[in-house]
Amino acid sequence: MSPGPGRCYDPAGARHGIPTYPWRLAPDGLATRRQLRAAGLRPGGQPVAAQVLRPRRGRGPLTAYLYRVDRARPVRPMTPGRHAALAAAMLARRTCPQCCRDAGYVIPASLGTCVTCHDETRAAV
Repeated sequence: MSPGPGRCYDPAGARHGIPTYPWRLAPDGLATRRQLRAAGLRPGGQPVAAQVLRPRRGRGPLTAYLYRVDRARPVRPMTPGRHAALAAAMLARRTCPQCCRDAGYVIPASLGTCVTCHDETRAAV
């Protein structure tokens, strides 16, 4: 059963164990991971400070965990080694295992090969 909007407001944390607020009504000083990242910050190992719940019909509520902005740390800079590792991983995702060429896009997992090889395989059948 999905909680109604009134059940999503629990600033003391008595019902849910941690302070809980309705969607878009969290107090200042708290932010989600995405909001921290947009500000150039990361949680930095701090525990979850609160949560926001958004009720949905027929399913459980959407939950977003909140972290304290004053305890957040700056995002670690990208080192040359990390940059090289990320570039190698992305190249592996773009390389077709059948024709061994860089497709220029990430190979869809549903196909397993580049679109050209997939179309050729389907045409041959």
